[in-house]
Amino acid sequence: MRILLTVVALVLGASSAAAAPAAPAFTLKLLDGGGVFDSREQIGKKIVVVRFQASWCKVCREEAPGIERTWQKYKGRGVDVVGVQVQDTTRDAQRYLKASGATYPAGLDPRETIANRFAAKGTPYTVVINRRGEIVARIRGRGGETSLARILDPLLKPPPLRKPPARLQ
Repeated sequence: MRILLTVVALVLGASSAAAAPAAPAFTLKLLDGGGVFDSREQIGKKIVVVRFQASWCKVCREEAPGIERTWQKYKGRGVDVVGVQVQDTTRDAQRYLKASGATYPAGLDPRETIANRFAAKGTPYTVVINRRGEIVARIRGRGGETSLARILDPLLKPPPLRKPPARLQ
């Protein structure tokens, strides 16, 4: 019995220590005509917040000012926010972004190709990708500025300095 418990503990410990899943790579043509956002260019450089949203989504509209504040607060600290407009027309998406005062890069995903890669089921849906390209958080539904701060702040902290063992000092 003791051996069985040890094996179960090891299996559970290994699964919780497993690496975060790798984020799917994607490119997104930007609605402002500013080119293309390529997630592969960010790996190793920036944390990426991918926000799936829609012009017709009430919660998206309510949280839009907080997403913009998050972008403004963190963009100089190595965080990119990118909006992915789903189930929208170009015109409606551009109107939504303008009305919400969004200045972060955003593009249209008309066939939900990117949304499907991230298993997005509805809007809003937010994914946080660390500098190693791993998905470290998924927020389904409501979860704007405060939730993102709780996720981003620890990711931006420098790793603690390790003191060498006493025998090596």
